[in-house]
Amino acid sequence: MKTSEMKKINKENIRRKDMSSMMGQGFRNMSKKNIAMDTSKTILMSSRIQNEMPSVINQTMKKPSCRGVLMLLISISLLTTVESGLCPTDCTCDDDTLVVSCVGVNLNVIPIALNPSTQRLVLKDSRIRMVDAAAFQFYGDLKNVDLSSNHLVTIPDNSFAAQKALVELHLKNNKISALTTKTFTGLISLTVLNLHKNYLEKLTNGLFTSLTKLEELDLGQNQIRIVEPGAFQKLGALRILYLDDNQLGFIPSPALSPLNALAELHIGLNSFSSLIDDSFKGLERLAVLDIMDAGLDNISDYSFRGLLSLRTLKLSGNKLREVPTKQLSLLSRLEELTLGQNSFTILRSGAFQGLTNLKNIDITGAKLLTTIEHGTFNDNANLESLVFKNNKKLITIEDGALVGLSNLRHLILRDNAFTTFSETLVAWNDLRRLDLSENPLICDCNLLWLSSVLIPTNSSPVICYEPHELRGKQLKGMEPDILGCPFSDPKKQALLLTIIIISIIFLIGISIILYFKCRQRVRDAFKDYKWKNRAISRKEHEYQKTFSDDEYIVRAAHGHHHHHHHGHNQQQQQQQLHQNHLQLHHNHLQSQPQYHHYHQQQQQQQYHQQVTSGIKPIPVTEL
Repeated sequence: MKTSEMKKINKENIRRKDMSSMMGQGFRNMSKKNIAMDTSKTILMSSRIQNEMPSVINQTMKKPSCRGVLMLLISISLLTTVESGLCPTDCTCDDDTLVVSCVGVNLNVIPIALNPSTQRLVLKDSRIRMVDAAAFQFYGDLKNVDLSSNHLVTIPDNSFAAQKALVELHLKNNKISALTTKTFTGLISLTVLNLHKNYLEKLTNGLFTSLTKLEELDLGQNQIRIVEPGAFQKLGALRILYLDDNQLGFIPSPALSPLNALAELHIGLNSFSSLIDDSFKGLERLAVLDIMDAGLDNISDYSFRGLLSLRTLKLSGNKLREVPTKQLSLLSRLEELTLGQNSFTILRSGAFQGLTNLKNIDITGAKLLTTIEHGTFNDNANLESLVFKNNKKLITIEDGALVGLSNLRHLILRDNAFTTFSETLVAWNDLRRLDLSENPLICDCNLLWLSSVLIPTNSSPVICYEPHELRGKQLKGMEPDILGCPFSDPKKQALLLTIIIISIIFLIGISIILYFKCRQRVRDAFKDYKWKNRAISRKEHEYQKTFSDDEYIVRAAHGHHHHHHHGHNQQQQQQQLHQNHLQLHHNHLQSQPQYHHYHQQQQQQQYHQQVTSGIKPIPVTEL
């Protein structure tokens, strides 16, 4: 292209801009002066313009000038005003609230004949394909622009240069595939930029440098693969960033580190496999971190290091085989944790160790989870809400798993595999909300307590699954008889207690009568038993005394013959003594002194026989 042609094009662009600014200023002046026309004057002016229009057009075509073009456009605008009141067909234009809303009216271009003082412009669900560079020159007071769900492909540089007061710009659900560092030039007051669901693939260095007051940036559901280290430079005020549902293979840590005011980061629905140490370095003020559905199967021990202010962590929809207890323990201020749709099978004792400020836990859709162990929440005394929902294999909560949760007020155990619940599992009556619905409960006497608990509690319907005759019926308020509880009725319990007391009194009475009637026989039998025991005791005592105290070993004084003779005499004496004992026992000696006297006589007789026979008794101790 020749230089002369370039100059002509530039002059023409300058002329158009001047014309646009003149028209904008003209409309502003008209709006400020509140020019009023009655119907007759408007009709006369309209007819005059229509009559003079051909000459104006011919004159403008012969000798184009800014004044001529301006007059032509004003004439067209006035005609439009007469016919449509400056508001496009099927749009809503409110001059009091300064809001123009054109939703689903199939506009192809951005209208330029609206009230110049419009502050909110909504052009959603139309067919607008491009943003004309001069389209917004007429509306310098705009604060909110919504161009969502159109067919925008590109945005020319400096398209919003005149929108110094613009606060929100919504470009959601378009086909924008590229941005430049000049796309958002002039938006010095912009706080919200929504580019959700477009076709962006790369965020280059310095892309948002002109948006120094930006607080919320939504880049979710694009095709972003690359985030250059300087992509978010100058965004020192940014508080909310959406990078979810893109094609990132890792956390762009260098690009995120300058965002020292960031409070929320949504970066799930990407293709991560692991988190490395210090993945979120520099984000000391981050309070919400969403890494849902990112394909995580490994989290390094120090991935969350530095997140001193984190309150909410969402890790659902990943491939974690265990609760990352050690990694989570660094988040001492964590209050809300979402862990559903992972691959762990057991919540082990101390699984959430160190999370003393934890208030809410949500585990939904964990298809392999079967058991919650005793002591799982030992360190989480501040828990207020527990949600275990749609875990199709979760059948066991061990007693003691929820012990110590004095602040628990919301317990959701919906759509799991529970068949019964323990009465000691939790302080049921302290709960404000309870949901045990959609579990295959066996409604028997073991759940009688739950039937009464459900009455005052704000709970969802609890339906019986077994036995067959109760299937589909609500457990709430079910009678004990229906649940098969024997003697559970208070009247029946009182009757049973009365029968037991009467039976005990009757047995005691029979026992007393039998005692008084047969007491003499009992006494005689007892007395006979007592005397027999005494006689046996005496016999044993005397027997032991004969063969222990009076036993002697006899030594023959005159040889073997005397010894043999003495042994024969001693044997005869022992037999005689044994016969005497038997005789005494048979006759039941009546007094102990007589028996003792007889025993002494027997000992003296034995001793006398030994002396007369010339045998000297030798005590055993002298051998």
